[in-house]
Amino acid sequence: MIPAESQGQHWPAGSAVGQSKCPGAPVIGTFFPFYTIRTLRACHEGWPPPPPGRRQECTSLQSVNSSDWASIASLATAGGTLVLAVATFAAVRSANRAARAAERSLLVGLRPLLMPSRLQDETQKVMFGDGKWLQIPGGRATLQAEDDVIYLTMSLRNVGRGIAVVHGWRFYANWDADRPEPALDEFHRQSRDLYLPPGEVGFWQAAFRDRGDTQYEEACKAVTAREQMTIDVLYGDHEGGQRVITRFSIIPRGDDAWLLSAGRHWNVDRPDPR
Repeated sequence: MIPAESQGQHWPAGSAVGQSKCPGAPVIGTFFPFYTIRTLRACHEGWPPPPPGRRQECTSLQSVNSSDWASIASLATAGGTLVLAVATFAAVRSANRAARAAERSLLVGLRPLLMPSRLQDETQKVMFGDGKWLQIPGGRATLQAEDDVIYLTMSLRNVGRGIAVVHGWRFYANWDADRPEPALDEFHRQSRDLYLPPGEVGFWQAAFRDRGDTQYEEACKAVTAREQMTIDVLYGDHEGGQRVITRFSIIPRGDDAWLLSAGRHWNVDRPDPR
């Protein structure tokens, strides 16, 4: 409603109450609505009165355009999304590192490692498939050539945390410190699985029975002449993974004893440390 005292006033052409074109309004009205209402009412009611001979200039508040608010909201949303993406990326990387660390810890708990047993470890009795029995003192090997069969045994200790399962072996009739890592297809397969519990003593056994084997004569000569020889043992954990090749040296001592020494370890299923 237009006040009675202003009904006779002449308003500028193209102007109407509530549609003021007045420039220069303070922005403070955006944050203080009461001030805005007072300003608009004063503008339309002609208060304070203009000086004599001068028409009252109508002023009103100019607020931020709605399109500007939409742009500000879009930028704020984009910034929040970017921050959330960075936080999510950092959390995923941290979770991946934690998962890899947990996996490595689990694998270490299953990983075996074979070494010669101690000299004070108990003597073990080993039976072969043909009924032959051999005794193996701690930290030693027992080798014997009898009835065209060459028997090989070693007393071992599993110093790893997981159960060791022996898969195969490779024989050399001498010792060579520069001999490279053997290929997997060069190994003889064990006729039965040999298990060594973690932290306990076990054994390894094998035999040459076929005279047609290319290594039969070499093994027979090395055993009867009591020469130093080498045996590579292939083994892994009880799930078939984390395979390792350990190179053992068999050293003659005295007239009937054979001492053991572990020279090298190679990882088959994992990166080698060297």
